[in-house]
Amino acid sequence: MDQKKFYLTTPIYYPSDKLHIGHTYCTVASDAIARYHRLRGEDVMFLTGTDEHGQKIEDKAKEAGVTPKAYVDRIVEGPGGVRDLWKLMNISNDRFIRTTDDYHVSAIQKIFKKMYDNGDIYKGTYKGKYCKPCESFWTESQLVDGKCPDCGRPVVDAEEEAYFFRLSKYADKIQHLLEDTDFLQPRSRVNEMVNNFIKPGLEDLCVSRTSFTWGVPVDFDPGHVVYVWVDALSNYITALGYMNDRYHDYAHYWPADVHIVGKEIVRFHSIIWPAMLMSLGEPLPKHVFGHGWLLLDGGKMSKSKGNVVDPYILAEHFGVDALRFFLLRTFPFGTDGNFSNELLIQTINTDLANDLGNLVSRTTAMVGKYFGGTLPDGCGAAAADKALAGRCQEKGCVGVIPEPGDIACDVELIALAATLRGRYEEAMDAYAPHKALDEVFKVIQRANKYIDENTPWTLAKDMEQNGARLAHVLYNLLEATRVCAILLTPFIPDSCGKIFAQIGACEGCRTWDSAAAWGSLGDTAAVTKGENLFPRVDVDKALEELEQAAGRSAAPAVEVEPQRTETVDFDTFCRSDFRAVKVKACENVKKSSKLLRFTLDDGTGTDRQILSGIAMYYKPEELVGKTLVAIVNLPPRKMMGLESQGMLISAVHTENGEEKLHLIMVDDAIPAGAKLC
Repeated sequence: MDQKKFYLTTPIYYPSDKLHIGHTYCTVASDAIARYHRLRGEDVMFLTGTDEHGQKIEDKAKEAGVTPKAYVDRIVEGPGGVRDLWKLMNISNDRFIRTTDDYHVSAIQKIFKKMYDNGDIYKGTYKGKYCKPCESFWTESQLVDGKCPDCGRPVVDAEEEAYFFRLSKYADKIQHLLEDTDFLQPRSRVNEMVNNFIKPGLEDLCVSRTSFTWGVPVDFDPGHVVYVWVDALSNYITALGYMNDRYHDYAHYWPADVHIVGKEIVRFHSIIWPAMLMSLGEPLPKHVFGHGWLLLDGGKMSKSKGNVVDPYILAEHFGVDALRFFLLRTFPFGTDGNFSNELLIQTINTDLANDLGNLVSRTTAMVGKYFGGTLPDGCGAAAADKALAGRCQEKGCVGVIPEPGDIACDVELIALAATLRGRYEEAMDAYAPHKALDEVFKVIQRANKYIDENTPWTLAKDMEQNGARLAHVLYNLLEATRVCAILLTPFIPDSCGKIFAQIGACEGCRTWDSAAAWGSLGDTAAVTKGENLFPRVDVDKALEELEQAAGRSAAPAVEVEPQRTETVDFDTFCRSDFRAVKVKACENVKKSSKLLRFTLDDGTGTDRQILSGIAMYYKPEELVGKTLVAIVNLPPRKMMGLESQGMLISAVHTENGEEKLHLIMVDDAIPAGAKLC
């Protein structure tokens, strides 16, 4: 049988200079879904990335005094940027696309030309309303109180020569797609799209701009750049190799199984994107799922409103797995959810500390205390009383129980755990991770109750009489924990790895198939009492610390080195040779905690080696491929026995008493060896 393929995407994010927990929500959910399908043994492609073109990027870059490319490079690739956040949150994406990637840019030009050649794009004049933050065009009738219906911010009048896409041509087909299939989920999104956008009359879409330049140029009509949403939506196919030679797996993975998107961009994904694909003659994705927002004080989190929550601060205080778990346990994925720090702490204490953490801690401690860490042979399901097998099978489990007096609680726990995978699978396939977690925690809560019902500490008082029963009770607890840990792995992967180690679960006991096979854990698995995975959080102390951390984050105390008062004559300055250099390789210097060794292309044809004491600020792999600035006519000097041929230029400041350093990175379009002046 061929391996089942599953292609999943998140939207590519506008590179905001203030990432918040709302950005994290969608990607963490998508990551859990991707990990779930990998757990099932499927061939998964999980795509995410950044949407980097448009007028608002150009405007922000001008405000910052840098090129648009330098602006987005800092936010996407720099410290604390998008890539860093996804790494922090343990996002397992298989591919990351930037819409400034050369292969994507050239593919967009071909896509635009193909729709033009098909007669679906024509030239005209745009006159109407435009929301710069959303990069969206609106008619007067679509505005709400004269403002953008998506973000509620003011719109501006826009009039310019533009190309238009014949979106109206596809209105009937799009309406059929929405109303008569399960393409758009949850179903509640369908009426909104049909009633608000299609039935009033689907108008042709403006798909080029001439009032700014930061975008993909229309190669057959200079002065026009492709509308940012045509550019952004197409990433789902260009990232697979559509109309480019960078990748070659479009035929393998397309059509996508699901685009996971926030509800504010459902219109683009469920109306404009299918129409574009119809024009191109390509298959449509199987599903679009529009999730709700995380709300703070009743409103959507937004930097412009100043009501953002910093995921770095939360992860630092509570751990990444706890934060991932909270996001997917607490809020039904298709609806809005009200975020609060109090709710986060409550979820950690109730579900992770009291329920899951307590089950793992108590069970492993008792196996260690009563059996030296290893249960005796014959305590598992295989050694159970065959006379009771029928009753267990009736309850849907394969394990059986040796003590007739204890049949009720054993059968209930085993039946609940042994049939868990089916209920979990149904919820995950419906994009309802919160329901899947509900099912897992029913088993965890039942297992904790099972401890109280069987009172292992009482059984241990007479090991000669009750030792076999005690061993079997503890085996059942380990098995229930094992099954739950397998199904929790997509949500809290690091913690589940630690759980498996503590309960002695081998690799074969951690698989999807073994989650439905009660009795997979060996009778004599070695149990280790490990760290407390989820310690209880002191509510008052944590809230106070979060408030202090948020204050520091919002207004960091930044100190810069005072400027020198003595002057340098112009000729002396001109003798300093500053050049753009591209990082070919970077590695830590042995026996040095500070030095990185750079191999650089300086445009001369001969590699240049520079050593820099920045290992505490950057990891070597983060810098390969970057374009940096170096002064190249300093005399060579030896450092740790290696010759350094110049110096890399960086910016240094102090923030909240901690020194910060940032290498100066420039536009990758600048060739190696270019002189800076």
